[in-house]
Amino acid sequence: MTNLSLQAQNNPAKSILEIYSLDEEKRTPVYSEDAHFEAPNWSPDGKYLLINQNGLLYKVSPDGSSKDLLPTGSAENCNNDHGISPDGRLLAISNNDGFENAPKGSSRIYILPIEGGEPILVTKKYPSYWHGWGPKSDKVIYTAHRDGNFDIYRISIDGGVEEQLTADEGLDDGPEYAHDGRHIYYNSMRSGKMEIWRMLADGSNKEQITDDQYSNWFAHPDPTGRYFVYISYHEDQGDKHPGMKAVSLRLYDLTSNKIKTLASFTGGQGSINVPSWSPDGKHFAFVSYE
Repeated sequence: MTNLSLQAQNNPAKSILEIYSLDEEKRTPVYSEDAHFEAPNWSPDGKYLLINQNGLLYKVSPDGSSKDLLPTGSAENCNNDHGISPDGRLLAISNNDGFENAPKGSSRIYILPIEGGEPILVTKKYPSYWHGWGPKSDKVIYTAHRDGNFDIYRISIDGGVEEQLTADEGLDDGPEYAHDGRHIYYNSMRSGKMEIWRMLADGSNKEQITDDQYSNWFAHPDPTGRYFVYISYHEDQGDKHPGMKAVSLRLYDLTSNKIKTLASFTGGQGSINVPSWSPDGKHFAFVSYE
């Protein structure tokens, strides 16, 4: 979830798109600008990374040699909650629509063809922040503020009635399906501080996964089903995920339940809000800031 602020967009920090290799255990910068961009997705065919910048979306080649606009029609205020469907045909975006007096945000979810075009509205209610696709590419899961609380919801891409999956006090955010479709991973304040949780796809059997001194956000399961990568703030941020903070990317091994720190840098908001694994599960992308 994000409220894309002018402060973030106008931040003069340098943005660096990086790729982490699990096999080589190293991070490689591939593209940078003296401007603010966020939230890489990796295309299912592996040919490009998708980032948002100044309300628009751009395709960046994995080697950083090219950057091209992906047209989103009338949606010109896209935030960093966007992603490509598993079948590779569609793109979900969250656009900050121009509603006045929207203290919790005016984001709504749209879909459009992967090559770009005019978006089709999925969620009539706002705010709604996309975070994951259903395994059959027919539904999306998202964070939404309803009845005084932020919870996790699911809806068909054809619209209709949204299905509430959590009803906890405090923020539930960042939902994403495991690649077998059985579980949904998310981050929650349910324990009193921000930790990674998971539940069955129907919203039952909620269980806490992490429990440490960090503030843990945005679990992204890998395509093999063995790991998820997530971002940890070194200092507790409550239910906020600001930018320009000391953070680490950490890898949770679901076989051994061991956690490994992969990289530490300045980041947070915009670094790894959305799914960013390569199709083969050997790399993932993120953004660091200077």
